[in-house]
Amino acid sequence: MPSEIRDIALAESGEQKIEWVKRHCDLLRTLMEEFEQTKPFAGKKIALSVHLEAKTAFLCLTLAAGGAEMYVTGSNPLSTQDDVAAALVKAGLEVHAWYNATPEEYTHHIEEVLKIGPNIIIDDGGDLVHMMHTRYRDLIPNVIGGCEETTTGILRLEAMEKAGELMFPMVKVNNADCKHFFDNRYGTGQSVWDGINRTTNLIVAGKIVVVAGYGWCGKGTAMRAKGLGARVVVTEVDPVKAIEAVMDGFDVMPMKEAAKIGDFFVTVTGCNKVIDAEDFAVMKDGAICCNAGHFDCEVDVAYLRSAATETMEMRKNIMGYHLPDGKWVYVLAEGRLVNLAAGDGHPAEIMDMSFAIQALSAKYLADHAGEIKEKLLDVPREVDEDVAKRKLKFLGKEIDVLTDEQIAYLTSADV
Repeated sequence: MPSEIRDIALAESGEQKIEWVKRHCDLLRTLMEEFEQTKPFAGKKIALSVHLEAKTAFLCLTLAAGGAEMYVTGSNPLSTQDDVAAALVKAGLEVHAWYNATPEEYTHHIEEVLKIGPNIIIDDGGDLVHMMHTRYRDLIPNVIGGCEETTTGILRLEAMEKAGELMFPMVKVNNADCKHFFDNRYGTGQSVWDGINRTTNLIVAGKIVVVAGYGWCGKGTAMRAKGLGARVVVTEVDPVKAIEAVMDGFDVMPMKEAAKIGDFFVTVTGCNKVIDAEDFAVMKDGAICCNAGHFDCEVDVAYLRSAATETMEMRKNIMGYHLPDGKWVYVLAEGRLVNLAAGDGHPAEIMDMSFAIQALSAKYLADHAGEIKEKLLDVPREVDEDVAKRKLKFLGKEIDVLTDEQIAYLTSADV
């Protein structure tokens, strides 16, 4: 199948973005050099559905350097960058994606990268795996396994495994230490506020920021808001995480109370209707809502559309909803991931670690084809540690090494 993109003439701009990323992704650049020599994916087809911007493109090129036939699409209609898609096509990869795809177009693009019968799937949110199991079950025997990038996707995979529906091994990339400690916390924290700040051009200092969810993404988002001078309120359903938020210096209260005082609202829970009709009813005039979870269901935008007496695009990626009580509530990027739909996503150095985990996990699947019995598996510890050691080297840092005597002490019952 030929690629389906907006305009191949945009390729030069995409190439420029990818080259900038390459200069700041030491891990992937090193892996690309290694893969060019060893060709771990020779003869393998890889279907990839990840937010299609420059860092993802460099991952695709790294896998292609390892001999993979790459079939690429996005994982969110508003996060695909058309110039980057064009650059990948110019480089010889097959791409089916464009910015602002309709639901029908987005589904079609997912289907096109599955029809080729992939051997390895790299997913972000679970759309490829879900569709493979529902519409392309006849192609499942071709699949060695896959890798899942995000918390939401792993939740879907766990539900499938529990129901006995998952038909091939999937590596939980998101759960690797070198992924969630850094990508989810520092990557999300910075990129969320990059997206909010460039979109709104409003001050954060002195405002009240409500962060819904205190997982790793919530921790990073709250930390960065505090650094920008905001008073931060956290809402949670997990009592342990709520205590952690309190001890990290944040206020904690139910969303129904936080909704009355917040200026900015950021949802990072992976759940639906985290901000709903009751919350909108008590918000301040001019409250700004956005989402950093994978799917656009955390802020109930559908309710706002139905309830508003008037809607108005206030700026690019800011939709205003005039409610019957006379106040305006604003939603950024249609309630989709604000850091990607209204920004460039996580910093390059952060995604370098996450995508190195992806690349090495895919290599692990290729190296152990037919041997893996589990349907859901953690990233092998040696992969996590390999990425950490490489990263430390590039950072110019060294760490201690246990002596034989210390190892014997730590592993002995006689202490």
